[in-house]
Amino acid sequence: MTATSAHVLRVAGPLVEIACPASVAMHDLVLLGTARLPGEVVAVQEDTATVQAYEYTGGLAPGHPAEPQGHPLAVRLGPGLLGGVFDGLLRPLAGAGDLLRTGGPGGTPDGRTWPYTPRSVEGSRVSAGDVLGEIGAVVPLRLLVPPGLSGTVSALAGAGEYAVDAVLAAVDGHEVRMAQTWPVRRPRPVAERLPAELPLHTGQRAVDLLFPVARGSTVAVPGGFGTGKTMLLQQIAKWCDADVIVYVGCGERGNEMADVIEELAELTDPRNGGRLSERTVTIANTSNMPMMAREASVHTGATVAEYFRDMGLDVVVIADSTSRWAEALREFASRMGELPAEEGYPAGLASQLAAFYERAAAVRTLGGATGSVTVLGAVSPPGGDRTEPVTAHTERFVRCLWSLDRDLAYARHYPAVSWTDSFSRDASTLATAHARGGDPDWAGRRARVARLLAEADRLADLVELVGITALPPRERISVLAGRLLREAVIQQSALSPADAYSTPGKTAALVADTLAVVDRCLELVDSGTAADAVEAVDFTPLLRVREDAGPEETVPVAAARDTVLARLAEAAA
Repeated sequence: MTATSAHVLRVAGPLVEIACPASVAMHDLVLLGTARLPGEVVAVQEDTATVQAYEYTGGLAPGHPAEPQGHPLAVRLGPGLLGGVFDGLLRPLAGAGDLLRTGGPGGTPDGRTWPYTPRSVEGSRVSAGDVLGEIGAVVPLRLLVPPGLSGTVSALAGAGEYAVDAVLAAVDGHEVRMAQTWPVRRPRPVAERLPAELPLHTGQRAVDLLFPVARGSTVAVPGGFGTGKTMLLQQIAKWCDADVIVYVGCGERGNEMADVIEELAELTDPRNGGRLSERTVTIANTSNMPMMAREASVHTGATVAEYFRDMGLDVVVIADSTSRWAEALREFASRMGELPAEEGYPAGLASQLAAFYERAAAVRTLGGATGSVTVLGAVSPPGGDRTEPVTAHTERFVRCLWSLDRDLAYARHYPAVSWTDSFSRDASTLATAHARGGDPDWAGRRARVARLLAEADRLADLVELVGITALPPRERISVLAGRLLREAVIQQSALSPADAYSTPGKTAALVADTLAVVDRCLELVDSGTAADAVEAVDFTPLLRVREDAGPEETVPVAAARDTVLARLAEAAA
């Protein structure tokens, strides 16, 4: 029999059993019913297959046709992705404002055209990854020879405006279009994976100073409800120095996704003065959308990121949150009757998480360029329990952990990144990068800030027991140093135009000048000045300068330092 004779046998919610004499394979795409609802083959037994639908199956009934497509779920990749909002299958979400693009899945024709300039010549030999032309967009894009294709350029379109489905070149008779199709669960090939050695500046001092991340690395952001995970990730999406942002709202609340889309549309891109949303791809698969589309959304986001990476761009994928993605895996495993493992999650949870984070890398592309995909995943442990399976397994696979502390969040300390429970395995490598970039003192400042914060935390318990006045003078200054670093450097206001983003220069100035004040306080108590007199000094100029100075200003920081040092001199007189 042919594939067209396949039909629906049974419908149980999103699980659909079909009679399918034709050859089908696991993960193959199947279109169900007259509405051609997409689904994925999740089990095969003789001449029947079980399909998990990506959409609501209301109205689907036994006897309705089923159409196996003979290939896994794939999405179309093209310049129309930039500035768009899509569902988990990369289909544009229409009717939600002018930011949204209409059309078919993943940038299929929507009436727009894109400027194209050829960069090759007919008759030349090319191989996979070579540049055939350039596509004009907010982010400069390239038309590349698709993976697996090489030969002679037999045709090449001239410069002009073209739609995404236009044939722009031919290699040995194989057409090359502006848009490409790629399976979401198959990583795109590269020539070489490179060490992640360059810093990704996020503009958030708590991260860039204490727990930095490299381009092409991985980050987990665990935190309980109300600790500010979404806010932190949104700030990074707005301010990090990546070329393209892929924001995957996986199981998020609809109102939160609406806020993200609205804010991105309003923000001005510091690179070109346009809208920041124009170089962002938003994949919105909210909690009320189908479970299987949620499961596919993170793979879709990684595929989109690899598409831009292959053009030599640095891409950041933000998955918020991987816990709700894992819940979709658990629900799917339960429907399939799989034996549950820890807390009902499937036994393959660890391997699924590893496969997702493995797609982050700094690479040399097939065409010889360098690009990167950095993955940031939020984790929402129930009740803040970091021993639960998703959090525990994620910590095994990531290079950086930005653990959010409930006490800091409730004290209105933003970002609530815990300096005791977080880590960065990239820090030592990035210290070398900072030294090469003209900041050899970066590692020393970072180490000293970490020591002072740890010492202040250690003394905090003693202060609660015996009071601050019972401590020796130097330890009292250590407690003061911890407060100054927390309030003048680590804390940051996401709502302040001056403080929402901090350049490396401003961060370095705040740290160096705060440490200079701490050193002067220690010198005074060592020389006999009473600790009470030092603690009574008004440090307000230093504490407020982070909000008074602009993101790139360092002169006001130095002025605030000098003001405080003068007051300390008066206290010692």
